[in-house]
Amino acid sequence: MTAAPDAPKALDPRALQDLRRAVGADHLMVDPDLTASYATDWTGRFTGTPSAVIRPGTVAEVAEVVALCRDAAIALVPQGGNTGLVGGGVPLAGEAVLSLRRLSGIGDIDPRAGQLTAGAGTSVSEVQAAALAAGWAYGVDLGSRDSATVGGTVATNAGGLQVLRHGATRTQLTGVEAVLGTGAVVSHLGGLLKDNTGYDLAGLLCGSEGTLGVVTSARLRLVPPNPERVVALLAFSSTVDAVDAGFLLRRSLSELQSLELFLRAGLELVCRVTGAPRPFPDPYPVFLLAEVAGPTDPMPAMAAALDSVRAVADVAVATDSTRRAQLWRYREGHTEAINSLGAPHKLDVTVPAPALAAFIDRVPGVVADVDPGATTWLFGHAADGNIHVNVTGVAADDLAVDDRVLSYAAELGGSISAEHGIGTAKRPWLHLNRSEAEIAAFRSIKGALDPAGILNPNVLLPPV
Repeated sequence: MTAAPDAPKALDPRALQDLRRAVGADHLMVDPDLTASYATDWTGRFTGTPSAVIRPGTVAEVAEVVALCRDAAIALVPQGGNTGLVGGGVPLAGEAVLSLRRLSGIGDIDPRAGQLTAGAGTSVSEVQAAALAAGWAYGVDLGSRDSATVGGTVATNAGGLQVLRHGATRTQLTGVEAVLGTGAVVSHLGGLLKDNTGYDLAGLLCGSEGTLGVVTSARLRLVPPNPERVVALLAFSSTVDAVDAGFLLRRSLSELQSLELFLRAGLELVCRVTGAPRPFPDPYPVFLLAEVAGPTDPMPAMAAALDSVRAVADVAVATDSTRRAQLWRYREGHTEAINSLGAPHKLDVTVPAPALAAFIDRVPGVVADVDPGATTWLFGHAADGNIHVNVTGVAADDLAVDDRVLSYAAELGGSISAEHGIGTAKRPWLHLNRSEAEIAAFRSIKGALDPAGILNPNVLLPPV
């Protein structure tokens, strides 16, 4: 595990007293037995030791906590469901954790506008359920839907399984309430679709990884429900065939909602760990999982599209919910199965469409050239060029593989972070995608909204 180099400095007794008064004695924790669950990220690769865990229950309490910490020079790491993958939500340098889990719940739901307001600690699955009850759906879906929170998904501009159709979290965001690093509260939750009255603070805070402000609530756009769904698992003899088929499906199938890619090694690992049966008798090298959805039966459109894909070697189609879930398990089981081998290096990247197939075929060799003992596992979102490069068999603090994979993606014109942000893990490589002028602009914005530099000071921006 990657740990903080030094033990955290104990907080001043007066600061502790003030924070305890602000949130209540039960919601300020310093006992290591109580704070341990906040100290390690979901991957198990990043762990630290918080100086305290602070659990406010209202936006007013968040504002008071931030103001107290600003005055006492206490660094804060905002944390939601702690499902991040790049060390951005854990106290690697002994910061205090500002847990937002108590800020949960669905507020105003407007069935006519198709919007709702959710507290930062509300899980994605709770938003999905509330939207469904109101006759709508939520356009963001993640494998970690039951634990990932609204605040965390806004902070990282989370993508997930339906970006192809609905866009990432920023696309769903029509307003935010947040506490800036100054302790000031900004609230713009009206949800107007047309509102040209200045800077888009919601868009700015989305993806800022808690470095500018603490998101306490979000106004979310909902999408029409598409209850009729069909899932197809397609097998291919080559990566090029699979990638080309994915682009064809995306162009020809307007009902396409998700398009996922994985390889034989990952499928076999999922089957071994979960006990799921192999979907096909033959060991094909590459697979696509396609889901189509609509208000009426999308099966005819799916069948017509599949007929046009000549390179499909085998196919399994599911229309009922149980069988659909079984096919999805082959894709969603990857993270669990890979983690069973030990904490992986998770290198979430995007590459341009023309380079996607070559990247998938070549990156295992790129890794092997750096560390012959490492194993590379690839899966991801084929429609948007996002590949999750997972590497096992490498020490947590050995960054040589990370450097080569991220550099290779950037050399192809890609991004070093497609979904999970920069966090702590990717700070040394931000320059591969952002110019000196851009990073300077980032620092200026940070200085304006968090002048004391207390909000997540050890993520995103490289050390000066």
